[in-house]
Amino acid sequence: MRMWTCVLGVVVAVCSQGASMTKGERERLIAHLQMTEAWLADETSHLSREQLEYHPSPEQWSVIDVVEHLNLAEPVYWRQFHDALKQPVTGEKPRVGDLDVLWYGVDRTVHQKTSPNKVPKSGSTDLKARLDAFRKLHGEMLDYTRGSNDDLRGRLIDKEGTDAYQWLLMISTHAQRHILQIREIKASPGFPKT
Repeated sequence: MRMWTCVLGVVVAVCSQGASMTKGERERLIAHLQMTEAWLADETSHLSREQLEYHPSPEQWSVIDVVEHLNLAEPVYWRQFHDALKQPVTGEKPRVGDLDVLWYGVDRTVHQKTSPNKVPKSGSTDLKARLDAFRKLHGEMLDYTRGSNDDLRGRLIDKEGTDAYQWLLMISTHAQRHILQIREIKASPGFPKT
């Protein structure tokens, strides 16, 4: 009886640690992070200063504004992700599914106003520095994703309705959403030719 109690205790301890990402989850997340990192550079690195600073209308962002927004928002989201990892595994289910998070990245029909701390204000047109910062943070996320065995499904992001895995995916789909915004800016009628 005593042996069974010890065995049961070990099983409970191992099971309560939670599960790490599946191979498929890890591969999808890595692929999405790599895609958005390369795509942002591809969409912006050849643009002239005039193209980077072009505003389709006074209330709309320029390409460089969008990249600055990513530089402001993604570190906030990354911190929220790490804050969730400090919480115990609860096993609570998220309010949304993975497909909802992926759809967020491609659905540009609903435009949301960002919080004031994520609104671009600097006026800097140093695209190289902005892309370097974006790549650096994505590199950290990729390193984490490749090596982590944390239980991301068992932890929720406060007030966001996602689990930690979905939140990490959302950081990348958020970038995807704004890369599509950059494409919209570039396709606008007044966008400079050079």
